[in-house]
Amino acid sequence: MVRNNNIYVELGYLLILGATLGAVLVLGIIVASVIFNSEHYLPVALLDHYNEGMLMGQIFHRFSYWIYGVSMVVAAYEVWEYRSLRRDGIAQIAALVVIGTSLMFSAVYAPKILEMQALGVEATVSDAFDALHKASELDFKILALALGVLFFRRVMLLRTVKK
Repeated sequence: MVRNNNIYVELGYLLILGATLGAVLVLGIIVASVIFNSEHYLPVALLDHYNEGMLMGQIFHRFSYWIYGVSMVVAAYEVWEYRSLRRDGIAQIAALVVIGTSLMFSAVYAPKILEMQALGVEATVSDAFDALHKASELDFKILALALGVLFFRRVMLLRTVKK
């Protein structure tokens, strides 16, 4: 396979994928854990679970702007690779999953969760909210997995012999 892309474009793409994967992992593992266990880190319990959720909702709402941008970058880069006859099935599938889960998170889950939070505490203790929240967590995990697969596949494709 001959690769004629500018190495800086490829490295920039990998940087965006890697940074996004890191952000997804940090938000999901570290930030959520600290926010939802704030009583362990503060001398006095200042926040109840609802208010912790409000903070986390705002963090994810702001992160969704980054995710929108990443989904556009992934779409543009992968379409360019496809049109340049540098097609790879694994990268294409991973890219589609990244785009799909990114858009689901940013356009569906985050806004719907914020909308339900705005209705008050009662709305956030419902079965509907619980199901929505669990679905958003699953979506975020799938996004992390797809970002990892896409990142490592693109790294492996960089290692192909250039002629």
